[in-house]
Amino acid sequence: MIQWAVDLGFERLVKSDQWPFDCRWTHFERPTGRYLDILPSHSVITISQVADPKKQPHDVCFRANKRLNSQGWLVGLPNPEEAPTTGGAPHVLLIHGHQSLNFADLGIPREDHQKGYHYRTGNLMLMPHAVVAPEDSVEDTDIEAVMSLKEEIDKWRKDNAS
Repeated sequence: MIQWAVDLGFERLVKSDQWPFDCRWTHFERPTGRYLDILPSHSVITISQVADPKKQPHDVCFRANKRLNSQGWLVGLPNPEEAPTTGGAPHVLLIHGHQSLNFADLGIPREDHQKGYHYRTGNLMLMPHAVVAPEDSVEDTDIEAVMSLKEEIDKWRKDNAS
C-alpha cells in the first residue's frame, strides 16, 4: 500500500505541474505489474521501497538495465556526448521506507547490485522545507445588507426598550 501511495503521490505531482517533469507507467519484463518512470531532462527516476536505505532494492531486470545507463560517465570514461550511447538516460533511484515511510533518499546505483550506490543523499524527510499555504480569499461582503440589518436591530431595540 505504501508503494502505491507514494507512486500515486508522485504521479499527481507531475500531472498537476507541481513537479516540472513527465512520467509514464512501464511494464516489467514479465507482465506482473508496472512501475513509474519519472522523466527529468537529464535522467530517469524510479521509486522503490527498501528496508535498508544503504542497500539497493531487489535486483530485477529493469533495474539492472537502467543501472548500465548510469555507468559510462561515472567511472571516468569519455563524456556522454563523445561516448556511444547505452540506450537510455542515467538512472536515479528514489528509495523510501518499507514498513513505514520514515526515510526517502535519492541514489545513483552502482552497476554491481551488491556494492550499493555511487552516491546517495541523506534522508530527505529530515531536510527542512517551506510549505506554502494557499491564501484564503477575502469574503465579499454586501455592505447594503449589513447596514439594513444594523438599522433593523437598532429599530427593534428602540421599540422593545423597557
